[in-house]
Amino acid sequence: MISIKAIPRGNPQDVTAPAKFYAHAIADGEVNLERLAYLVSNQCTVRESDCYAVLLALMHNVADELSQGRVVDLGALGRFQVGVRSEGKDLQEDVNTHTVKSAHLNFRPAKRLRDMLATLKYKLIDG
Repeated sequence: MISIKAIPRGNPQDVTAPAKFYAHAIADGEVNLERLAYLVSNQCTVRESDCYAVLLALMHNVADELSQGRVVDLGALGRFQVGVRSEGKDLQEDVNTHTVKSAHLNFRPAKRLRDMLATLKYKLIDG
């Protein structure tokens, strides 16, 4: 179950407009690679240390492939791709590597994860 709470947000296009309240998902803890390795090891015959080593290698290789500009397709999990934010320019020829402000990761979940998102249950918390 996903916890949500109401968060006020102003309208950036009309700063005089009153804020509206929007549902905001609240995280309920965190799971790290060590915990994932432990969970995976309990679901198969592979030892926890082996699972952890594989997850670390996966993380290293995903980062390396992304830094080479490749889309990383993790099958039933989804796809990762690097995206960039840049300054807007009036002319196409003014866009260059110096106009890039920052990079971020785009994640496109595969069907199983998209289906999971469609069936989530929510609970409102005070806050």
